[in-house]
Amino acid sequence: MSSDPSSTAGPGAAAGAALNPAERLLNLVIALVNTNAAMTKQQVRTAVAGYADAPSDEAFERMFERDKDMLRALGIPVVTVGTGGHTDELGYRIDQDAYALPPIDLTPAELGVLSLAAQFWQDKTLQTDINRALVKLRAAGAGDPSADALAGLAPSVRAVGDAYGPLMEAIEARRAVTFSYRAAYDGTVRTRHVEPWRIAARDGGWYLMSFDRDRQAPRVFRLSRIESRVRITGPTGAYEIPDFETDVMLGKAHGEVRQAVVAVRPERAGALRARAKPVPDGDRRTWLDRLPGAGDGADATGWDVLEVPFRSLSGMASEAAGYGAALIVLEPEPVREETLRRLTAAAALAPAGSTEVPRG
Repeated sequence: MSSDPSSTAGPGAAAGAALNPAERLLNLVIALVNTNAAMTKQQVRTAVAGYADAPSDEAFERMFERDKDMLRALGIPVVTVGTGGHTDELGYRIDQDAYALPPIDLTPAELGVLSLAAQFWQDKTLQTDINRALVKLRAAGAGDPSADALAGLAPSVRAVGDAYGPLMEAIEARRAVTFSYRAAYDGTVRTRHVEPWRIAARDGGWYLMSFDRDRQAPRVFRLSRIESRVRITGPTGAYEIPDFETDVMLGKAHGEVRQAVVAVRPERAGALRARAKPVPDGDRRTWLDRLPGAGDGADATGWDVLEVPFRSLSGMASEAAGYGAALIVLEPEPVREETLRRLTAAAALAPAGSTEVPRG
């Protein structure tokens, strides 16, 4: 056998440049999956792009053994078989029965979780692939998620915008940034110089927690109010990120926690119940008497009355409206009015013939 690599270069072998190991591994997987029976070492060396780069038989042996071990470590079942006939030469292939994924059989709840994830990641570069995957899963018989089971769970987080990437890069490198920011209280735009700490999503928006160098104090910035391109400045490792509670820092920026009182149908609004607590038994009857129609003898027993903490009026109203007729806001009145406004607007968009009446 000639030791000249060019004499054994298989189809598609790189000319004048060795393939990187990941590309060579992929070529080997494709070859071993598509072989009719098995491939001998010699066939691998001559037919699989990347192995002709080995300068000697010994180098090829080491390369091939290392690649087989790597594939097996990754869970790809490379098996050794006899080639048959009058030779003792061994062949290699991938056991397709062990390699193939089992049939996908998702429950409606499992598919619902994937649907919620697809709604959360609204990035255009991912959305097309996500939608295709969901269509294929439903076509395979997984079925549509129950809208009732998922009501109120769908996240309503806005797109992160152009500021997200540079800020995450700056956080990773611990470098300062500058940007123009429109203040919420008066609408003025000022240049901010900050040390970014962390990014989190709350109440439908994305927020940057940071140290404001101009004010010499921690500050929270909403990404949607950043008016300019984020510029990364200064050296790497310029500051240390302190330990802090995300919810506490965002809570101070959003205002004090308030309580809403809501009536909820049993076994509904699971996400809301996770942070709520029942009203005291002595007060329950008083709240039930405030339900629409309760004074006219309507049945008010099929409701749970809960206290729900919230900071954002619009966020609480948006969540309450998401549960439709399964939830009624009893207090405070501003949250109740905003919930009714949202439900009324949604009802106006309903198809003709719909009899569902928002209750709020």
